[in-house]
Amino acid sequence: MAKRERVVRMSVEQPLWRALTAYRILTMVYASLLAVIGRDAYERPWVAFAFLVVMAAWTLATLPKVAGAASCTKRFLGADLTLALAGILLTPLADFDAQHIDGTTLPSIWTAGSVLAFAIKGGWRWAAFASSFVAAANIVERGEPNRDTLHNVLLVWVASIAIGYVVEVARASERTLARALEIEAATRERERLARDIHDSVLQVLAMVQRRGTQLGGEAAELGRMAGEQEIALRTLVSSGLVPTTRVSEDAAEGAVVRTVEVDDEDGPSGAADCDLRSLLAPHAGSRVSFAEPGAPVLLAPAAAKELAAAVRAALDNVRVHAGQDAQAWILVEDWPDEVIVTVRDDGPGIPEGRLAQAEGEGRMGVALSIRGRLRDLGGTAELISVPGQGTEVELKVPKVFRNPDDSRGKAGSGR
Repeated sequence: MAKRERVVRMSVEQPLWRALTAYRILTMVYASLLAVIGRDAYERPWVAFAFLVVMAAWTLATLPKVAGAASCTKRFLGADLTLALAGILLTPLADFDAQHIDGTTLPSIWTAGSVLAFAIKGGWRWAAFASSFVAAANIVERGEPNRDTLHNVLLVWVASIAIGYVVEVARASERTLARALEIEAATRERERLARDIHDSVLQVLAMVQRRGTQLGGEAAELGRMAGEQEIALRTLVSSGLVPTTRVSEDAAEGAVVRTVEVDDEDGPSGAADCDLRSLLAPHAGSRVSFAEPGAPVLLAPAAAKELAAAVRAALDNVRVHAGQDAQAWILVEDWPDEVIVTVRDDGPGIPEGRLAQAEGEGRMGVALSIRGRLRDLGGTAELISVPGQGTEVELKVPKVFRNPDDSRGKAGSGR
């Protein structure tokens, strides 16, 4: 078991910070162009151009501050809003002709960038706080606010609050998604460990219990103890959670899911395809017939290994539940887009409701060792059983294999 950390970052908020960065640059250029175009309307142009120089220098110098939530501090937000308010209140001092360009203030729409930074950083409440100050400054600057002034103030106020609310909803969605991914990863790891246990420890304990009961005497007591340990271990496997991931929130990067422990036993992802026949051929014997295509059946190594393990689990079920004398057949079919392996036996079949009962008892050889493996491979496992006519398990795996999170499940025992 090789340990490494795989990080999945999710942030619908980060694109908003990038958009805000671009917005601040573009609106800085726009405000400067307005000042150049309307320079004849200024009675004190030096006031206007001095402010615009300060605004441009501030905008360019603070671009890293609006790169993410972590760098956008409260102190920066306060200073940024103060500069925007100063620009609004300095407009009458520059004696800008209100009728020249629709009563535009010195910072123009650059002011909205300050309010949007509040909205993205702190949500709708912060946005309402900042936009209220901007509204008050605009009303004071106009002296006698007209309908256009009130319209612009209301537009900025409503828009910033709406964006702040959307950001809060997005953050909640990120946390929910991160938690769901954490649970999924933990479940897959639990199933993987459970299947490992089923393929080794639980099978041995079950064999010791059966043989001890048959031999009697002290062996029977040993078998009884093995049975108790088997039940306890099944309960632990079926109910316990494996803490394989953790979710955190990075203020700059959004929600983060970190996979702490990953099984690297399959080697590099670029390994050559594996011939499935070589993994299944050893199962052939006097009680197991093996039918295979004449050409290699190539699958990704991880997919071939898991499919072979599912076949092995199906044969284990045949030996345990159909009896030592039961005959089994393995048929491999290689289709253009998928591989189908069928395992059939001539045993007594599975009584109706037995699978659900076994799963309730923690015996999940079919549910997890077979179906769980195929689900992780993107395939399917169909089980058909008629009492008195044997059981057939059909396993389908697509040729295009997607390794799910590098954490392949392994679980359960018995039917």
